[in-house]
Amino acid sequence: MKKYRKYLLILTLALAVISCNEDKILEETPLDFASPENAFETISDFNSSVYALYDNLRVMLSASEHRPLDYLYGTDIGYNGAQQLNQRFGSYLATLTPSSEQAEYHWNQYYKIISSANIILDRLGESQLTDEQKVKIEAEAKLFRGLSYRNLGYLYGGVPIELEAVSSPKTDYQRASRQAVYEQAVADLEFAAQNLAGINDVADGQVSDLAAYHLLAETYLALERWSDAITAASVVIDHPSTALMTERFGSRQNEQGDVYWDLYRRNNQNRSAGNTEGIWVFQQEIDVLGGELQSGSREGAQLERDHAPRPYAFSVKDPSGVSPFLPLGVSYTSGRGIGRLRGTDHLNYGIWQNSDWNDMRNSEHNFIRDVAFNNPESEWYGQMISDHMELFRQDNEDTIRRFYPFQSKVFTPGNHPPELFVDPVLQTLNASTAGSTYTDQYFIRLAETYLLRAEAHLGNGDVSSAAADINVVRGRAQATPVTPDEVDIDYILDERMRELGVEEKRRLTLNRLGLLYDRASRYCNGNPVATNFGCDVQPYHNLFPIPFDEIESNTGALLEQNPGYSAE
Repeated sequence: MKKYRKYLLILTLALAVISCNEDKILEETPLDFASPENAFETISDFNSSVYALYDNLRVMLSASEHRPLDYLYGTDIGYNGAQQLNQRFGSYLATLTPSSEQAEYHWNQYYKIISSANIILDRLGESQLTDEQKVKIEAEAKLFRGLSYRNLGYLYGGVPIELEAVSSPKTDYQRASRQAVYEQAVADLEFAAQNLAGINDVADGQVSDLAAYHLLAETYLALERWSDAITAASVVIDHPSTALMTERFGSRQNEQGDVYWDLYRRNNQNRSAGNTEGIWVFQQEIDVLGGELQSGSREGAQLERDHAPRPYAFSVKDPSGVSPFLPLGVSYTSGRGIGRLRGTDHLNYGIWQNSDWNDMRNSEHNFIRDVAFNNPESEWYGQMISDHMELFRQDNEDTIRRFYPFQSKVFTPGNHPPELFVDPVLQTLNASTAGSTYTDQYFIRLAETYLLRAEAHLGNGDVSSAAADINVVRGRAQATPVTPDEVDIDYILDERMRELGVEEKRRLTLNRLGLLYDRASRYCNGNPVATNFGCDVQPYHNLFPIPFDEIESNTGALLEQNPGYSAE
């Protein structure tokens, strides 16, 4: 009997092996640590992974003073005033190489989002989610994947397209065409637009159908699908719950200022604050776990640190030998700026010439061109820089970094976190921790949707409709209306500069249009004592190089480099 049972056991095991899926037998499901096999079961599991996509995008496009500002340095918006040749596009030839951090970081981070989105999508089928929950998660994951492919196409041109979760090394990637990349982005964004929740049904900072339609409109522009772009943008513009803010509002509406100034004051960016203009806002909470900003260290968006000037470092003294500025950054002067991202003359002056000088966006509240001396010990105390301008033009550093016109949207005058003040009366700030922009940050704002639709009308040959859309934005700013015969792509780019300024991810716009070289070479005046003035941009810089490490490790197929760049 024992012998019979032994043979029966062997036969049973043999039949089991023959009749079942061998891959399933070899498939291991970890029980004591998180993995894709056991971490995607409940809606909570999937939401946690989607939240990570939000955080990844926020960090790469908004947090810190480094890689997010790659989208501004070296464009027609601003240049590196600190003479850092291989950093912050102080020199294109030194900064943008196949082995540079700039080329590698953006490639890796966008593909990290794509990989995470693919894993989420791959695991949906076997999850415990309801059909409604599956559609919601699929729409969010595809929005982030579509946005990532779109931005990769803008920056690098054609790139490999991967739509499946990858569980083992793959070394035979090939570049798809740039058009194919855009079309994949469109497919993802179309699904997101049709299936995401409405803008009134999402929390602050959460993506909605309107955010997807805005991104879709811009991607249609890249494909020159003008009518589709008009339709998508119109969904956002015509929605009953969206409108440009035209009246004073929010946390500081009773102070001197205007409605454009109100848009950028602390806690004013979200719909919960009554703002009908914010479509997608990166949340930047202070001293909250996961909130990005910290009063005890420099974190989060740091446009204040890079774009605001540093008058506390002026070399000029008053007749008694006393510095007219306090030696620390001051909350109401320019915060704790260090004067590194200096605006081009085109941003500071060119776009405002003639009839636009009285534009609300160029008002004393929004474009700061003069400040008062703040040292009570100086005999010049309370006087303005403009009262002694001849003295402040004698030193290159004074005019390039210590003071220049800048946009007030990058700092919170008189409204820095209380923990940052060294002297609350003088409003001096802690030099080691201040410098962040202490408020939520717009990623998509309705004013830009109007300008995207204007660009689509222009592409369609309808300059009257393009002018009408531009004039909605200009009307809020109380600017002189543009006439149809004035509208071309340069005018639209200048209007984007007036409206969005350093808020825009400018490099994405210029790369999409193939105009990075044209605009940067025309308007980057640069630091006069820097090598090449920091303005050695070349035509091939309209695209980033493919990272050398990606080419070298892709041994199973040729991953071609973009023209103009060396092999390494």
